[in-house]
Amino acid sequence: MSNSPILLWFRRDLRLGDHAALTAAVKTGRPVIPVFIHDDLVAGLGAAPKMRLGLGVATFTETLAQIGSRLILRKGPALEVLRGLIAETGAGAVYWSRLYDPASKDRDIDVKAALIADGITAQSFQGHLLFEPWTVATKTGGYYKVYTPMWNTVRGRDVPDVLPTPTRLPAPARWPKSDNLASWRMGAAMRRGVEILTQHCTVGEAAARDRLDDFIDTRVQNYVRNRDLPALDGTSGLSENLTYGEISPGVCWHAGQRALLEGAGNAEVFLKELVWREFAYHLAHHTPRIINGNWKPDWDAFPWNTDERLAEVKAWKQGRTGIQFVDAAMREMYVTGTMHNRGRMIVASYLTKHLLTHWKVGLDWFADCLIDWDPCSNAMGWQWSAGSGPDATPYFRVFNPVTQLDKFDKDRTYVKRWIAETTKSQQQTALDYFAMIPETWHMAATDPYPDPVVPADVGRKRALAAYECRGF
Repeated sequence: MSNSPILLWFRRDLRLGDHAALTAAVKTGRPVIPVFIHDDLVAGLGAAPKMRLGLGVATFTETLAQIGSRLILRKGPALEVLRGLIAETGAGAVYWSRLYDPASKDRDIDVKAALIADGITAQSFQGHLLFEPWTVATKTGGYYKVYTPMWNTVRGRDVPDVLPTPTRLPAPARWPKSDNLASWRMGAAMRRGVEILTQHCTVGEAAARDRLDDFIDTRVQNYVRNRDLPALDGTSGLSENLTYGEISPGVCWHAGQRALLEGAGNAEVFLKELVWREFAYHLAHHTPRIINGNWKPDWDAFPWNTDERLAEVKAWKQGRTGIQFVDAAMREMYVTGTMHNRGRMIVASYLTKHLLTHWKVGLDWFADCLIDWDPCSNAMGWQWSAGSGPDATPYFRVFNPVTQLDKFDKDRTYVKRWIAETTKSQQQTALDYFAMIPETWHMAATDPYPDPVVPADVGRKRALAAYECRGF
């Protein structure tokens, strides 16, 4: 088995650089067969993230071809596919990068145990996170339930140097057959929205590195002031690429540290955002209930609305609540597959507090619409906004979406960009929304803009009354 091939199972790590599993495989000198498997977890993705994953796989296939390698595509249960490839190629080992969400962990544990029982070396490596969740602990040995103490613990930790990018992968004598990516129809669920959404994707390792460099060179110094202004390009945009592992968090961390040492004080806040992502995975590892259930069990008794057929909920999904900040953000997500972070807080607060609708309704909608959907960050973000999650701020904080708009989009540049009905000079971005949405929504740019389904002041009073009634 000393020269048998190694199957390198790619998942959310579609890159060559700073890739521990890839580096380890190459160091053995054995043939390396890169593999991507369309299993149940891929099949279960929402429309936008599945389409975006397909773009990532296509680009990574081209990247591998440039260094004389291939990406073998197979569809089916992961263990079944890997066993089939082992039989076809004589591979003696399978390497992969660890994932930490409950569904991925369960799959990987089963795969690893079965392969080892088969006599195959099965080894996982770090790469999706800066810090393994089990290595970050409180002074008493527990896990962190609040972000700031965790940040204070890890901020001074060493992060390993960035691993080099290989220029060649040892190839097998014979390549196994591969599925045709087009036959998977990864973008099928997007229907007529594929063309527009694709224009807003920044795909692949090279593009991700360029995006990071541009952010560090031109925007990180003003990050604190500009990151809350949705009309500005003030953030890194790297959540999309981190989701698919087209860039490692280590590369981002070291770039931020260099900027900080060179005098860009705002870079520390960028580093904090990277650790905020780590916090989401830390919680998912230690309290997997956060993915599908209330992190704070007391909220199990709260009478959330779960009926998605309600007119208020439909209006929220369609960006027709009559609350401009909410509607602009929802339409931005539908057209681009992303949403400004300030907008994410506002739309989540409005759904869960003004509309008293369960955060899982919003979580599922985001899971269908976001190209940067991440199982752990999405769950923590929604529960943080709803009050049922790990937020040190009291649950009765209710964002006022009207005053928030006055504060962060005073001249309504962001609103005009995404809501066609509020201005005579309609921008293409706002019109694109109507080219993407289902025709069954019966919406047009010529429609009058609606009155609020629930005014900001009314929703706040309703939420506080509901909390008081339930003894919160």
